[in-house]
Amino acid sequence: MRQIGWPAPVGRAVRLLASRRRTGSRMTALSQDIAAELRRRIDELEQQLRSGAAENARLQSELAVARDRQNAGAAILRTIAASPSDARPVFEAIASSSKRLLGAFSATVLQFIGDELHLVAFTPTSPEADEGLKSSFPRQIADFPTFARVRDGKTVQFPDSEADDVPQLNKELARLRGFRSVLFMPLMNRGTPVGMISVTRAEPGAFAADHVQLLQTFADQAAIAIENARLFNETREALERQTATADILNVMAGSPSDVQPVFEAIAANANRLIGGFSTAVLRYAGGAAHLAAFTPTDPAGDLALQAAFPMPFAQFPPYQLVADGTAAQLPDTELEPAARDIARARGYRSMLFAPLVSESEIIGIIITTRRATGAFGEHQVRLLQTFADQAVIAIKNVGLFNATREALERQTATADILNVIASSPTDVQPVFDAIAESAKRLLGGQTALVTRVVDDMLHLAAHTAGSEAGDREIENSFPTPLTSPGIHSRVAQSSTIAFRNDIETEPDVSQAVKEMARARGYRSIIVVPMLREGVAIGTIGVSRAEAGPFADNQIALLRTFADQAVIAIENTRLFNEVQAKTRDLQEALTYQTGSANILKVIASSPTDVGPALKAIVDSACELCDAYDAAVALKDGNDLRFSAHHGPIPIPLEKWPINRNWTAGRAFVDQTPVHVADLRDEQTDFPEGRELALQMGHRTILSVPLLRENESIGAIVLRRNEVHPFTDKQIALLQTFADQAVIAIGNVRLFEQVQARTRELAKSLDDLRAAQDRLIQTEKLASLGQLTAGIAHEIKNPLNFVNNFAALSAELTGELSDLLASASLADSVRDEVDELSGLLKGNLQKIVQHGKRADSIVKNMLLHSREGGGEHRPTDVNALVEESLNLAYHGARAEKPRFNVTLRCDLDPDAGTAEVFPQEITRVLLNLISNGFYAVAKRGSENGPGFEPEVSASTLSRGEYVEIRIRDNGVGIPPEVKEKMFNPFFTTKPAGEGTGLGLSMSHDIIVKQHGGTINVETEPGAFTEFTILLPRRSNFSDSNRG
Repeated sequence: MRQIGWPAPVGRAVRLLASRRRTGSRMTALSQDIAAELRRRIDELEQQLRSGAAENARLQSELAVARDRQNAGAAILRTIAASPSDARPVFEAIASSSKRLLGAFSATVLQFIGDELHLVAFTPTSPEADEGLKSSFPRQIADFPTFARVRDGKTVQFPDSEADDVPQLNKELARLRGFRSVLFMPLMNRGTPVGMISVTRAEPGAFAADHVQLLQTFADQAAIAIENARLFNETREALERQTATADILNVMAGSPSDVQPVFEAIAANANRLIGGFSTAVLRYAGGAAHLAAFTPTDPAGDLALQAAFPMPFAQFPPYQLVADGTAAQLPDTELEPAARDIARARGYRSMLFAPLVSESEIIGIIITTRRATGAFGEHQVRLLQTFADQAVIAIKNVGLFNATREALERQTATADILNVIASSPTDVQPVFDAIAESAKRLLGGQTALVTRVVDDMLHLAAHTAGSEAGDREIENSFPTPLTSPGIHSRVAQSSTIAFRNDIETEPDVSQAVKEMARARGYRSIIVVPMLREGVAIGTIGVSRAEAGPFADNQIALLRTFADQAVIAIENTRLFNEVQAKTRDLQEALTYQTGSANILKVIASSPTDVGPALKAIVDSACELCDAYDAAVALKDGNDLRFSAHHGPIPIPLEKWPINRNWTAGRAFVDQTPVHVADLRDEQTDFPEGRELALQMGHRTILSVPLLRENESIGAIVLRRNEVHPFTDKQIALLQTFADQAVIAIGNVRLFEQVQARTRELAKSLDDLRAAQDRLIQTEKLASLGQLTAGIAHEIKNPLNFVNNFAALSAELTGELSDLLASASLADSVRDEVDELSGLLKGNLQKIVQHGKRADSIVKNMLLHSREGGGEHRPTDVNALVEESLNLAYHGARAEKPRFNVTLRCDLDPDAGTAEVFPQEITRVLLNLISNGFYAVAKRGSENGPGFEPEVSASTLSRGEYVEIRIRDNGVGIPPEVKEKMFNPFFTTKPAGEGTGLGLSMSHDIIVKQHGGTINVETEPGAFTEFTILLPRRSNFSDSNRG
């Protein structure tokens, strides 16, 4: 604090006053002057005192603000110290302090996780705005250009969120939360943005510099909290892993004959250390995955998990995911239909799988889930694989014991089911009644109820008696649609167990359900589905008068009753099916006899399709109960009637192929067309209706004749009365259509043999052309040798021309300097200067074109050299990466100012391929250098805003490996693309290319290695070369080139 003292003028006034006391006589003469001086000095003093008081108040205010900020910083540091493993409390403290100290409307802390922005803390404004904010995240950073700038480490503020330069998404967020100005501050950790803090104000305006600096301090503290939490968690996780491993080893030692405790310990420890929602250990046996242990979540979810196993491999997607013996994961179960139902039932969204591998055989799997979407980290994958290895050890120790026990359990369950159904083999109702009574008694229930699914409706099958009003209420509730809100309908739809622990207090229970429960006198209920092949065919529910959950053994018992009910239903259904099957067999025998007769006719007439078609229309009429049948075959743009049976006349030879009549539509759409009454078809079949009126038929069925997905005709059935054909008759007519196609195919076999003969002749011509290409290739190789010889011979005289042309240019300059000092007439000097200038210009042109010729010679030597190197298995990824580096450094050496963004996306499974590494490198260097040339050219055309980019990628394709080289350069016009692999064709300026690079690259890939090279391009956008190389090659050194 400043000290306020007496100023000098006041001191002088005091001294004058004292002097007056000593010299009274003089005071009389000076009294008026002294009084005036004193008043003036006193006024100054009062002014200074008032100013000092204001300054003192300002400093007191600043001191209070500084203390407040210091206290806030200290509180945040205390929060960091108190929460070393969780940064969220720190984020909440920072958000609260930022809002308070900056006088903000709201504050938000967000964290960058991958390419997403996650909300981790915020200060509330209103319930609607808060919910809107929470629902906006997580969000892709790319959705918000502003957040992308913050991720680059930049502080961003919008003084007015309604300004024109503010992105639309930021405007919408501002309106949602109710603010007008906002400041975004990045959270930097070792120079890398890991999140951001934003503060807002309700009024527009820029944030003061000290507020920006204060928010920077909070951002630094948030970054410290993130780093502290990461380091603390890593240390704790390492210790927990060691402890968990020791615990599991102890369990193994204490349970040498029972693997179950080990599985449970592994599931619990894996779930805890990975931070999972749930973890399950499964074993493979008998072509299915069996649940061995799991961490519980909730009763319904646990029962859903147990109900799903054992699961056949064909229905168990993780079986294929880990078939190669390595871990796999599913970042979002909603994107995988096979995993979606159980994930919803259990309540998770992402999964991590680690196989149990024993002597190269996968014998099981561990699965850990999380509620959130997203990929698991590498350390979590390694940790789960460690637990998988421990599970394998435990399985090996007690495999025989578990196999024996599981076999015994299956036999016991089978015996129990057989005992239940033995008393009522043909009538399911006594079984339902007994199950309802037993379930009520053994589960201590108030009532029990059994339902069945019939035609998307839920029907009451049995129930125990309660009060008269309650019984009447439940009986009036059925049948009910499967979509109704009741718990039985929900279980029937989801095929999972559902329960209510207290109907009166649970908030999502409807009033109608509560009233029914009161009428029936129960508070808690559990319902299990009766599952047949994974589909609910009914439900069993037990209710109790008291609230509370059902025990696990009670749930298991109710599931057993459900299994028994399914068996009873199946017994009755099978009896009915046997009766129906007998009728179907009789009908099928008739159909088979008709088909056999047709096949006999086809066999007896291999070269004439007429008898077969006649037999088909005869049998179709008889077996499909039709008045009339006809076959029409394609004849140009018409369908020509080739066979007919029945009394309905066909006064036509052919009819145009179109969709206006049934046979034409069946032909065009390649699907059966069935019309119950053609006379009612005013618009869909106008021509067909006219034919029906002329010929007298009403119902018609047309089926296309398809050969290799191509229509070649149609078969038609007609009836005079309105009498639609059955599904079986439609299917039978499709069989007759297939037989007609076979008959037609037999007749056409001779024509196909002739066509094949012509194809073989063409193949011979192609072989001769290939021989010509081989000769041409040898000529090109000879031309390469000749080119190399010419280039070497030209090199020395060309060097001589270049060197002496440059020297002559220098001497011409010296001669001009000497003549400048000589005394010459003006006319002579002008003539000498003109000649000297011409001479220097000519010499410069010689030097310029000599350098261009030298460049051409270098390219000729490069492209004409012989391939070399060993033909051997080579790491493709290493070859691509090395070529990319060589090409880049070569370009930089040639043009130091050259700059380009390189991207490399290498498939770890690309592996090796048998190639000549030097030759493939030669191809890659050529393609990458062409890409550099293309992006440089586009950069010179587009100006400084263009960002050149060249990328290289690999991809494993089984027996082949794919290499792609892509640039965002000028692209290749279509007329150039057609010729680009021709020898000596180039679009580069004279002296910059020989036209041999792509031609020789094509020969190396296609002829030398048996692969392919293709190009996709868009002028002004990109060019991408795709190389496909076989992993194994039959080429030897003698085949090179």
